[in-house]
Amino acid sequence: MRIKLVCALILLPVLLTAQERVTVKGRIINEQGEAVEYVQIGVPKLQIGTVSSVDGLFEIEMPCDTLEFFHVSYHPASYPVTGPSDDVVIILQEQELPPAVLIGGNTKEKYLLRPGTKILGNTGIISFSLQNGRSEGRELGSVAQVRKTFLVKDILLSVHSNHIPGCVASINIYRIEGKKESFVNVLHKPIYFDVAVSNDPQPFDIQPDETLLLEPGKYFIAFQIVGCDNAALQDFLAKPEEDRQFWEMTVDFIIHFKSSYVRDVALGDVKPLPVNIGIAVKGLEYQ
Repeated sequence: MRIKLVCALILLPVLLTAQERVTVKGRIINEQGEAVEYVQIGVPKLQIGTVSSVDGLFEIEMPCDTLEFFHVSYHPASYPVTGPSDDVVIILQEQELPPAVLIGGNTKEKYLLRPGTKILGNTGIISFSLQNGRSEGRELGSVAQVRKTFLVKDILLSVHSNHIPGCVASINIYRIEGKKESFVNVLHKPIYFDVAVSNDPQPFDIQPDETLLLEPGKYFIAFQIVGCDNAALQDFLAKPEEDRQFWEMTVDFIIHFKSSYVRDVALGDVKPLPVNIGIAVKGLEYQ
């Protein structure tokens, strides 16, 4: 018997107060007028969120409140929503992080993070689903403790199956700071990769383009869905709910026992989770 565990915080419908919602549409550009892809957009305190398209376009239904925008390569931005709008233009300012500087000394190859133990062999599944049409933007990832300066060379994970056409995913890395565990981005640019539709497992070995040097501390390495074939998604959502199959529009992973977090839409609440999708990180540890 196949046991399917759906990560509740990935699929749980958001409960909102009875505030009237308005529809806000717009586009996101940088200071050069170029579209900014896959921006996390939402109202974190209300757990409302979505992700912009590859062309920087977005649409969201929300109460009148402050809409916030987050992207690895840019400073956060906000926009006060006072009513419906279909022509909002958000300009993001580029965020410049100091470049990583390689240090001298001996190094040794090491796994910073291992995937953990499969709890139910190949029968326990965690699913990221787009069945409600807007689950993009939530992150699920493992926690890694860096004890000596570490150069990331490979980020490894395996997708068990994928039924989302045009699926684009990303890997994000954050340093966890302070007693309240605030999450600080350490990437200079996003790490995106495509996941093909397949019933067969797909292993990924993601090698960052940038020099990714982690100083001693605690880190969150997370996976998220940032895009899909919108036409396929709309066709799926047009079906009556009783005709939708549970496995449609999902990306599935084998459950691993590993300390992890779920980070809700638009960089909202972070919640601990005892299981994970089996992310591994390897590279060079400085001695």
